[in-house]
Amino acid sequence: MSKRLEGLRHIPPGELGKTIGLDRVPEVRTLREKITLMATSGNPSAWMKELSQAWLEQDPDAAGYLYVDGHVRVYNGSQANLPRRYVSRQRLCLRGTTDYWVNDAVGRPFFVVSKAVTAGLAESLLKDIVPELLRTVPGQPTAAELDLDLQLHRFVIVFDREGSTHSLLLELWRLRIGALTYRKNVKDVWPEAEFLEYDVPVPGGGSTRMKLALRNTEITAGTASLPVTEVRCLTKTGHQTAIITTAKRLGNTDIASRMFARWCQENFFAYMMQHFDIDGLIQYGAEDIPGTVLVINPAWRTLDREIRKTRHTERKLQADFAKKTMKDGTEIQNQAETVEAIQTIQTELKRLCAERKKTPKKVTIESLPEGEQPTQLLPLNKVLTDSVKMIAYRAETALVALLRRHLSKEDEARALVRELFVSSADLVPDEMAQTLTIRIHRMASPAHDKAIAGLLEELTKQEFRHPETGAKMVYVLT
Repeated sequence: MSKRLEGLRHIPPGELGKTIGLDRVPEVRTLREKITLMATSGNPSAWMKELSQAWLEQDPDAAGYLYVDGHVRVYNGSQANLPRRYVSRQRLCLRGTTDYWVNDAVGRPFFVVSKAVTAGLAESLLKDIVPELLRTVPGQPTAAELDLDLQLHRFVIVFDREGSTHSLLLELWRLRIGALTYRKNVKDVWPEAEFLEYDVPVPGGGSTRMKLALRNTEITAGTASLPVTEVRCLTKTGHQTAIITTAKRLGNTDIASRMFARWCQENFFAYMMQHFDIDGLIQYGAEDIPGTVLVINPAWRTLDREIRKTRHTERKLQADFAKKTMKDGTEIQNQAETVEAIQTIQTELKRLCAERKKTPKKVTIESLPEGEQPTQLLPLNKVLTDSVKMIAYRAETALVALLRRHLSKEDEARALVRELFVSSADLVPDEMAQTLTIRIHRMASPAHDKAIAGLLEELTKQEFRHPETGAKMVYVLT
């Protein structure tokens, strides 16, 4: 099956059309127009929020631990003037939009926030994500309960090292939201005698053995400090992975289990890029960003770049000077030329730093020259299709959960579900019995046939009804 509309040009329109009750599937241009019509005549953002709230209420346990991470959707077009940002998977600074996804511990998405201009995870988390979570996460303690227990938290947000700062963790805890993240710049080493082996549960089922140690510590910023719980995991190579949390009620196994489950979100991004085309361009065109939005001042960025280059040159000259002194055994006065070059660089560095200090780091978009003002891609179609893709991924994940009763490996189960979606089938309606039998053709191997037969049997037991005729849907493998 095609991942984007353009791929429909290579699929027989009659066969695909029959699966959705039409003589032929509409052509690409018509489908694009249909998506635009649905996006502009409705409210895709409100629909996404409604879906998110329903999913959160369906699984309150999963809503207690929410995973937030950014994914850069690279833009290669020419209609929008998007700012550059670092893309870790390509190790380059490229133009694009940052999508901040909110998932649960097994990777199922709740909603996504797209930002053409962003100051990073902390700003988007506090301004765009936390207000929505405070409104929709079920089972939060009341204000009276929070006042009685000063260590009680509403829910826990899990994120990577980018958000591991005193300011962000403090702002979240002021709202009584627990934060769980890796600790940055860890230099000390805990004694191995502190580490004990524990059975750590894995979200989604199963467990693993880990060597863990726990301490109550704090993170600081100047004279300010914030108490946190720190858990370290000792690997077989001797490396100590440090995790910190402001949710003081969590035990060491809970902290390790929830933090290491963050890889489910990384796997979600990789899977969605490959099979759901979350980076694909849905709609052509661009629109202006409100002129009051703050962005990095291009003049400040130029000065900052020059300072980094000058500092690199200074370090290189100092290293060369030290190397020559050690090699020749001469005194400093005999290296006059190198000393003079270092002094010149240091003078230039002071001038650049003073000039950068006087230059505002951020300015409003409207204050920039017209050709330098960033714009953003048209958002409505993307919000609509992202909502549909989240529904499809959650449906696929539910089928995978059923199929894993017959197959042990999740990757194999997902591959088999994708194969099932494009398998040939016969539709046999029975008006007298009010049934619609879907006869799925066999898979490639007896083992897969057995697994799919078990899945179809469970789906039949759910007694799904056809949305138009009301006929009971019966699934069989033939």
